[in-house]
Amino acid sequence: MKKIFLCSYFAAVASTLPDTISMQLSGKSVAFIPTASIHDEYTLYVEEGKTALKALGMEVRKLELTQCGRQEIAEALDACDCIYISGGNTFFLMQELRKTGADKLIREQVEKRKLYIGESAGAMIFAPNIEYAIKMDDHFAQTPGFEDFTGLGIVDFYPVVHFNSFPFEEATRTVIRENNHLPLKPITNEQAIAVVGDKIFILGKE
Repeated sequence: MKKIFLCSYFAAVASTLPDTISMQLSGKSVAFIPTASIHDEYTLYVEEGKTALKALGMEVRKLELTQCGRQEIAEALDACDCIYISGGNTFFLMQELRKTGADKLIREQVEKRKLYIGESAGAMIFAPNIEYAIKMDDHFAQTPGFEDFTGLGIVDFYPVVHFNSFPFEEATRTVIRENNHLPLKPITNEQAIAVVGDKIFILGKE
């Protein structure tokens, strides 16, 4: 049974995680992947994510994809109970996932029913395609020449993170307006999408 938790801002919704996935998290290890944010100036949410995981009793093990080879990544993912990918630039993250082979490794781990937590960019990469996120991230700034917008395709919907949340109010409305042909799932900073088996839940207040 798949266990997937996708959110905009993990620190705001972390308390809902244990009951949602019916899993004891205290004492579990989590591979923490901050790659999407390594070129960003503002990264407070990354530290807040770590703090929230530790508050749940989890052991956080940092896994920076740009500093590791495929074998090291595979071993780290195998050794941990959960996988967490933080926010940042969605396109840079996707580029590095492909470059290291972590895209296939993460897909395999999720299929093996390992808990996956994706925050912001870490949520959007699970969509079938990430081109819809262009209005939220400058895909040329960190990934010049990026042309393949194929996502991991682990879910068949498109999370629209930070919906109506500062500073993405206008960007998220534009994403929804220009992509209304897609099965979009907008979530605010205080909401999350949980996929448990074949069931999909929207958690938190609107």
